[in-house]
Amino acid sequence: MFQEKHQRERETVIKGLYEVHFQVEQLDRTIAFYEKLGLTLAWKMEGIAFMWIEPERSWLGLWEKPRGNHVFAKHLAFRVDFEDMPGAIDWLKTRGIQPEGDGKFEPIEPVVRPDQRNASVYFSDPDGHRLELICPVPGDAPKELPKMYWSEWQRHRSSL
Repeated sequence: MFQEKHQRERETVIKGLYEVHFQVEQLDRTIAFYEKLGLTLAWKMEGIAFMWIEPERSWLGLWEKPRGNHVFAKHLAFRVDFEDMPGAIDWLKTRGIQPEGDGKFEPIEPVVRPDQRNASVYFSDPDGHRLELICPVPGDAPKELPKMYWSEWQRHRSSL
């Protein structure tokens, strides 16, 4: 009985790394460094680049320092399965971890970003690093929809 309970407490919804972000001094120099390690550039715009760690599964965000002390410089996102996302908030709470808001969205359920085709829940570690549970969502809802709660997104999906 004890062993079974202990095993359930160790179960995780985390499947791997989704993204991590760093502030860098010189963006092009840093891109070249990570390309030497086998990462590939996913996209780049002024002062920001994303590089695939595992194509279509996990990436590294690079933010050039002149853009300021961006919160993403201390951010790590864990990949979870789509099926586990609806229970992510409860999963955190059962471990004594308090979910945090995403902008105007309070942590009552995961938040979906149709334009990015993902859903997530935020929380912090004891040192204040912003952590995230994130999963890709099916691409059948219009990308133009605003950020919304999981339940709202499900309604949009079912109306298509």
